Formats: sequence, C-alpha cells, structure tokens
Amino acid sequence: MTSTVPALGTRTAEGSALQAVLLDMDGTLVDTEGFWWDTEVEVFARLGHTLDEAWRDVVVGGPMTRSAGFLIDSTGADITVGELTVLLNDGFEDRIGRTLPLMPGAARLLAELAAHGVPMALVSASHRRIIDRILASIGAHHFELTVAGDEVARTKPHPDPYLIAAAGLGADPARCAVIEDTATGVAAAEAAGCRVVAVPSVAPIPPAAGRTVVPSLEDVNLPFLQGLMTL
Repeated sequence: MTSTVPALGTRTAEGSALQAVLLDMDGTLVDTEGFWWDTEVEVFARLGHTLDEAWRDVVVGGPMTRSAGFLIDSTGADITVGELTVLLNDGFEDRIGRTLPLMPGAARLLAELAAHGVPMALVSASHRRIIDRILASIGAHHFELTVAGDEVARTKPHPDPYLIAAAGLGADPARCAVIEDTATGVAAAEAAGCRVVAVPSVAPIPPAAGRTVVPSLEDVNLPFLQGLMTL
C-alpha cells in the first residue's frame, strides 16, 4: 500500500478512456478538515495564542510544513515547525481515534469503482502515520497505492504527488480523474495534467477548463468520471 514504484502496463476501466481515479483524503473521503482546524486552535491555545478564523482558508489542504510555518509566523509562537508538526499530528490522531465520519457518497463511490476494476490511488498531503490510521476506516483494500505528504520531496500544490500516483498505476495523467476538495489539491492535480472533480469542503472553488465542480460525492459515479475524458 505504500509503494510508489511504477507498475507495468497501463490498464483501462472496462475499455473506457479513464485509466485511474486518484483521490484526496481529508475533506474529500473523510470529514476531517474541521478536525485539523480544531487541533490547530487547541494546540495554539495551549501555546497562549488565538487563531484568526480567516486563517482557516489559508491552511486548509496544504502541506503541514506550510500550514505550521504560516501559523507560527502569524502568531509569533515560540515553537519550531518540527515541534509543532508533532503536536498537530498527535492532536489529530486523538480526534480521529474518537470518531471518523466519511463524506456523503464516499463509501458508495469507492465500492462502485472497485466493483468495476478501476485502479485507485489515495494522494494526500497528510503524513504516513495519519494516512495509515484513516485507511482502516476508508478501506485500504480499495487502493493499489497511497502517496503521503511526508514521502515526497514536493507535496501539493506541486504536481509531484499526482504524477507519482499515475506512474505507480501505469496510467497517463491526462487519463486520470482526480477528486479534490481544496484549491491547493486542485492546483496540484491540474499541474499534473489530470482531469479534476472539485468537491469544495471549506472554501469555494470556481469551475475552470478541465475542472468540474460538484457539491457532493453523491453527484459522482463511474459514468460521470468516464465522461470527463471526453470533455
């Protein structure tokens, strides 16, 4: 599940031009974007600082080092990025240990894609320790590989995670559908040359060329994703 070694060959889903589906995790498959913000608020409160609600849109969906650095710079907290990263991961793990709600339509979509043999990869800016915990609830068996934010030199908004995932599935990025919930993730997928379905979780995402915006995963199924390849 953790390998990013490219697989041999390129497969298709029942003869369609869709070769693979690459999915973000937080806010896309699991309703955890609020957990990250609540954790950040709690950790900084312990450090003696109050976070501005407006900063939530800045840190959502980004790599932890970028979010941590922004919050340290904004608050002047006396803590390093490395120290803060540990505290945030610890706090988040505590929250997902209590509850981990899936986004509406997530379980149905994963089951449908798996039933039709569509190769899938999970592509997240979260660290490996977090991904492995959440996979137990999402269903690790759905994914042929997973890409974690702390396992790539450049994570989202850079295209690297999605290029790695496509290569690992033996797929052409232009024939991959990506499902994302944040502007950061959308930017990464589009830079990789993928077709993108945006399902905004915290901040709005406008439609654009090669990008389709829907309100919920309930609006996404296999024919919908196959249709993106003809746009």
